[in-house]
Amino acid sequence: MSKPKVFVTRVIPDKGLVLVKDFCDVDLWEGELPPNREEMIKRVQGVEGLLCLLTDKVDGELMDAAGTKLKVISNHAVGIDNIDVNAATARKIPVGNTPDVLTDATADFAFALMLAAARRIPEAERYVHEGKWKTWGPLLLLGVEMKGATLGLIGFGRIGKAVARRAVGFDMRVIYYDPSEVKHDPDVKATSVDFETLLAESDFISLHTPLTPDTHHLIDSEALSKMKPNTVLINTSRGPVVDLDALYEALKFKRIFAAGLDVTEPEPLPADYPLLTLDNIIIVPHIASASRTARDKMSWMAAKNLIAGLKGEHLPNCVNPQVYLP
Repeated sequence: MSKPKVFVTRVIPDKGLVLVKDFCDVDLWEGELPPNREEMIKRVQGVEGLLCLLTDKVDGELMDAAGTKLKVISNHAVGIDNIDVNAATARKIPVGNTPDVLTDATADFAFALMLAAARRIPEAERYVHEGKWKTWGPLLLLGVEMKGATLGLIGFGRIGKAVARRAVGFDMRVIYYDPSEVKHDPDVKATSVDFETLLAESDFISLHTPLTPDTHHLIDSEALSKMKPNTVLINTSRGPVVDLDALYEALKFKRIFAAGLDVTEPEPLPADYPLLTLDNIIIVPHIASASRTARDKMSWMAAKNLIAGLKGEHLPNCVNPQVYLP
């Protein structure tokens, strides 16, 4: 019996890739950069399954290029803004993602960015490497303390709650804004506030919201103007949640203290991008989930979703379960 043909758009950790290779006839894109649109359309033709990444645009055109054999789309990510889920649902194609495997890794990294930006660690390291360190000084590279500060979380899902739990160890007051919250979790020490209050009262603001039309450029010039001058802004969610032109102006003219970005718009940023000229920002290449444990779990879950779809079974983690309705 022949194996089902699938296209995997990038090399993923062996934890999942071995499962896929054992069960499927795999066409694996091995390039460091993602396949371009032309390659994607060519490679998906006739496949029964697609295992993709958040860098791959999967829309109705691509699904139609794959043809009627396409049974499942498995996204090697928690977010699904790269996939037209409505188009998949209309074609009765289940879409899988990998929820709750990145929570701890991303929450840890959000805190790493907070500490690094607030205490100016990358700037201090450059100071040493550039030979500027001459002596100890009482005003040298002064930063912002976290103890007793107010942490504002925009988005209070799994990752937001995990960040709130970590804040307890720093004696931080935690507030959050999440208009989609259904029920408050009494086990997490945090207070729900409106957006304006969060902007005005927070010393640290950490973004954990999905990218939607409502959150696109949620942090714009107006939002930044309402923050404190000592605010540290952290984004480990999606790049377009922050208007980077507005952020550049706010940081350049010291309207806020600092920022730490794991995600940007676009990705990657061009080497001559204005933000990269500033000392009071840390930008890293989308690595908040880059722990071996988290990435192994992601690949395993993505593989399980893919294989379940190929077998005609319900995906363990399906974002459009309505496809299973009669």
